[in-house]
Amino acid sequence: MIATPKPDLVTVNVDGKEIAVPKGTNVIEAARLVGVDVPYYCYHPKLSISGNCRMCLIEMGMPAVDPATKAPIMDPATGKQKINWIPRPQIGCATNASPGLHIRTNTPQIKDCREGVMEFLLVNHPLDCPICDQAGECKLQEQSTGYGRGYSRFIEHKNVKPKRTQLGPRVTLDDERCILCSRCIRFCKEVAKDDVLGFVDRGSYSTLTCYPGKALANNYSLNTVDICPVGALTSTDFRFKMRVWFLKQTNSIDTESSVGANTVVWSREGVIYRITPRQNDGVNDTWMPDSGRDLYKIVRANDRLAVIKVNGADASLDEAVNAAGRLLQSAAGAVAVIGSGRSSVEEQFLTRKLADALGTSTQLVSRVGQGDGLLISADRNPNVRGALVTGLIKDLPTAKLTSLGAAIDAGKVKAVVVVGEDLAAAGLSATQMAKVAIVYLGTHANATSTAARVVIPTLTVFEKSGTFVNQQFRIQKYLKAVPGVAGAQDDLPVLARLVAAVGGPILAGELHALWRTLAAEIAALAPISFATLPEAGLLLDGTPYAAGPFVETESLHFNPAAKPAVTT
Repeated sequence: MIATPKPDLVTVNVDGKEIAVPKGTNVIEAARLVGVDVPYYCYHPKLSISGNCRMCLIEMGMPAVDPATKAPIMDPATGKQKINWIPRPQIGCATNASPGLHIRTNTPQIKDCREGVMEFLLVNHPLDCPICDQAGECKLQEQSTGYGRGYSRFIEHKNVKPKRTQLGPRVTLDDERCILCSRCIRFCKEVAKDDVLGFVDRGSYSTLTCYPGKALANNYSLNTVDICPVGALTSTDFRFKMRVWFLKQTNSIDTESSVGANTVVWSREGVIYRITPRQNDGVNDTWMPDSGRDLYKIVRANDRLAVIKVNGADASLDEAVNAAGRLLQSAAGAVAVIGSGRSSVEEQFLTRKLADALGTSTQLVSRVGQGDGLLISADRNPNVRGALVTGLIKDLPTAKLTSLGAAIDAGKVKAVVVVGEDLAAAGLSATQMAKVAIVYLGTHANATSTAARVVIPTLTVFEKSGTFVNQQFRIQKYLKAVPGVAGAQDDLPVLARLVAAVGGPILAGELHALWRTLAAEIAALAPISFATLPEAGLLLDGTPYAAGPFVETESLHFNPAAKPAVTT
């Protein structure tokens, strides 16, 4: 292994406390390490420095030295080296740690500066906190309590601005609330690479707007809502729907591609209201695509399956499992199993056990699109790597199940178990599906569920817990956010029962118990348990993966020396 070089540490003094930090560390971040809060609005650790808001003013000084000899100048009163303090406050966001740097954050001068900045910010800001979507998350509200004067000297009329400006299809601007921090502008330019936002006019008439003929319509536009420190930029979809302090937060994963962006699902009383990004610097920084924020709508989609069916009639789970067992055993030697790159590691492991018990192999359906170079990869399945880790597949998936169709036409396959896929979308015709007995486990109705002899509705990713392996071969867990809809069954116990019904081993259908089996049988997972898996995930080592890329433009292995983001 190559040793990681040690950072060049320097000692800085924050309010009398000395701390060693890497040279160049932002003063705001250095102060945070010793529990000192330096307030700010325009600063964001993932964006460039703009110095717009002036809220992070500090007093700064350096050890005094003789200009001629460079010898330290000592303070006779303290016996320590004298500190030369800059007369005027400096902005902390644009100040980096250097040897001997001293900063003060709580002096009367700094207190007066913060109160002055807050007073100016609130001159034209509307007092509409009770109806503001940002209430409960608002930095202006929070810091006006901590650093404001508590009264206003402003007696003139406030400057009125538009309240509902559509910047794009997903973002609505309340211009009166904007404090001109420019975070959204810098995000679009530096991260999304879509430079569409800017300020026009001057003074209190300055306004955030899109460039003529452009709109904030990129697939990362809602990240500007996440980083807006006030209630200026709001999600059109979430706007006025729910107060954030009523919502439960559950860690999850964006399943729209193999990147595995970390997310937070916000729900109340079994209903999901929004999805936001969760910071993981090894995967997605602090961002996520807009397209991943709408995925929760599949939970209550009109085509959601909720009734177990056997030969078209309503049935219990026992009846369905027994019927599937008899059907598959009667077709012994002529059964195909279609797994899914959208299934969790645990579900793929049980799917493999089912295929082993039936004496057959498993195929996966590939989903390939155009990667965007950010957080949408070309591989649109979230867990193809998991299928390799668990041994569910030996070869890479194909977009069409051509070989299965040929086997059905040749009479070599008489029954098919389908987990979360649509055979019609994978290239099989209605005639081919009519020739075989289908056992379907899935969440939504499709041509396969219509043609199936046994249909068992299962849970979406938001209604269960599990793990995915992303394109870096990083295993990450997601947690159950809301209860399953009535009638839907947990995939794990259903698959475990199907394995037993066809003569396979008795396996645990509960997540934590199943992990003991996973760790015992799969070398890459041996040192891991679901309970101890870190929130940021773990990179898997020493597993025999297939050579070559998963899709033509995508790298197979994560390069830890490269920037920890998507490779497409």
